[in-house]
Amino acid sequence: MQKDFFEIDRLVEDLAKIYATACATSWYKVILDNKPIRKPSKEEYRIKVSEFMKHFEYTLSTFPNTSEGIGFKNYSLGLLKNAIDEVLSGNNKEVERRFKYFSDYL
Repeated sequence: MQKDFFEIDRLVEDLAKIYATACATSWYKVILDNKPIRKPSKEEYRIKVSEFMKHFEYTLSTFPNTSEGIGFKNYSLGLLKNAIDEVLSGNNKEVERRFKYFSDYL
């Protein structure tokens, strides 16, 4: 029987919305302060969000390499890959909304 990893399901589902978009937006604000003002494209923003999402791989790497731990990491990495693919393809509504808000008020 597969274990229920509800908490990780929710975390990965909201990772872009709560963590990665805030980091990406802040990153661009810092960069734009030091260069001539240029808004990132949607694609550039999505890539930066996905880079911050990939930081979660480090956290997963700290789980034990037991059979349970390996199964958990593989499950979680699969969720993360799908979530990143969704962001990069423009199918994450929260990332698209945050980009619009960021670029409209930059």
